[in-house]
Amino acid sequence: MAGAGPYSGTSTLALVARVTAATIGVAYGTIKLAVLKSQAASQRKHAAKV
Repeated sequence: MAGAGPYSGTSTLALVARVTAATIGVAYGTIKLAVLKSQAASQRKHAAKV
């Protein structure tokens, strides 16, 4: 049986790429959520003053 090719989805590079993409996605989502929560809190505080 032939070894895993670079485009087979089972190579080490493909695994690293998937893990990296997932990690970046989680980090981006966490940062985005923190920013949105901060903005929402700021808007609520501003609305309470007005």
